[in-house]
This record gives sequence, structure tokens and C-alpha cells, in this order.
Amino acid sequence: MYNVVLGVDEDEERARAAAREITELPGDGGDIHVTVIHVFQDNPSGASATQVASVREATDVLEAAGLAVDVTEASGDPADAIIAAGEEVEADLLVVGGRKRSPAGKALFGSVTQTVILNGGRPVMVTGVVDGE
Repeated sequence: MYNVVLGVDEDEERARAAAREITELPGDGGDIHVTVIHVFQDNPSGASATQVASVREATDVLEAAGLAVDVTEASGDPADAIIAAGEEVEADLLVVGGRKRSPAGKALFGSVTQTVILNGGRPVMVTGVVDGE
């Protein structure tokens, strides 16, 4: 079994693109298990990850390709939560969606992708870059 953790934010297009890349991994899709994680930073309504449109989009793409999928959620720092999920499921691969940011934007807002790459301790796949703020 090949374990993948996919970090999904609110962006539906980025979630679909990342999920499609996972479906292109070599081997039999039946041997791939994907844990989709959404990290809430503000959730006053108490929504669950399965209610987030981008999570549903990614899950639909993965399941349509015959991959086994679990959905989990966390709160707090997205990079830390993705890394922790990878440790918990002993992931073979962490997947995050990239986006363009100016150097000032990175300095002000940080970069989940950069933190996962530098601190994840596992292989990381960064999928299609989508313009961000």
C-alpha cells in the first residue's frame, strides 16, 4: 500500500489539480490510499472537512480513479497539520498545491508549501501553481 497525504485548502481548482496528479502516480490505483486533510483556521459554524467544497472535489476525483480515500481535519497551522498527518499514516508522499506569491507575500504570510518541503521529512509533490495573493 502506498500512503499519500493531500493537503487541501479552500481553492477548488487547486484541489482538483492536486487530486488529478495523484491519480497519475505509477502503479495500480487500488494500491494507493489517500488521506485528504483540510485544516480549519477559523470555523465558527463547526463545519466538518467533508462539507468543504474543495475537499469534496478532491475526493470525487480520487474515488472516480479507484483510489481509497479518507478525509480528516485539523485546526491550527496548516503545514504542521499536514506534516503530523503524514507521520500518523506513515505517508510515502505529501502532496500540496503550489501558488504564486511575491517575495513580500511569502514574508508576510509564510508558505505552507515551503514549510512542508523543509520540515516534512518525507517526499513532497507540489502540484500546479495557481496565482494567489
